[in-house]
Amino acid sequence: MKNSELFQIGEVSRLFHISVSILRHYDRIGLLKPEYTDPDTGYRYYSTRQFECLNTIRYLRALDMPLEQISTFLRNRNPDTIHDLLLKQKEEVRRRRQELLLIERKIDNRLSQIDDALSSRLEEITVSRYPKRRIASIRKQVSPKNYLDLEQSIRQLEQSEETSVTFLGKVGVGIFRENLISRRFHPYDLVFILLDEEDRFRGDTSVLPETDCASLRFQGGHEKAVHYYEQLLAYIETHGLKVSGFSREITMIDYGLTDDTSKFVTEIQIPVENT
Repeated sequence: MKNSELFQIGEVSRLFHISVSILRHYDRIGLLKPEYTDPDTGYRYYSTRQFECLNTIRYLRALDMPLEQISTFLRNRNPDTIHDLLLKQKEEVRRRRQELLLIERKIDNRLSQIDDALSSRLEEITVSRYPKRRIASIRKQVSPKNYLDLEQSIRQLEQSEETSVTFLGKVGVGIFRENLISRRFHPYDLVFILLDEEDRFRGDTSVLPETDCASLRFQGGHEKAVHYYEQLLAYIETHGLKVSGFSREITMIDYGLTDDTSKFVTEIQIPVENT
């Protein structure tokens, strides 16, 4: 083959807008070897007959097809093979689209929670209707001073999961109704995770029914909660209400989001009903 019919790797890189490093990688894995490699200089040269193959590789990579599948096709180029490969890749794209939609919903939920926390009216008691919510919980007495003290309980909750669970800003602690009524605020009686609709959790879960809750948000973490439980229970009594379930205490902004403890926001919700 005449040298005029060969192109140096740099020329091919410019012609096809593919980096030299990628072309070298294709050579190493046997996907596209140069037509000729100078034994003295090591320079790689490609022929025009390889351009169609390179076009095919570039097209299939644009479809995000793995190199291994591209290599399989190049070893057995025929319409049936490419048809099957494209069908499989289409299904993979559909699966990943669903994964991306799931990620988008999780991002929207976290943004909504952060916006809600940042706009909090602190140390103001309200009674609001809360929708039903799905939780995973473990009955365990804990006395956390911050989110990190709950790590062991979270790891217990995720034992049945295939991968590590990530529930930023959704881990809470609770005090059973009888202990709230008796003003026994320490230790907490359970640890729970609030699950969004899109959260995949294989372990046991339960659903908190739609209910009214007396709630209060304050600056700080779990270590400051006792004072606010007293305020909430006094409010409940003076307004003719009674405690109807365990408390839900969640640090909405904590070490997971900032090292500045002055920006921490914790919410306590106590289910209530009329006496």
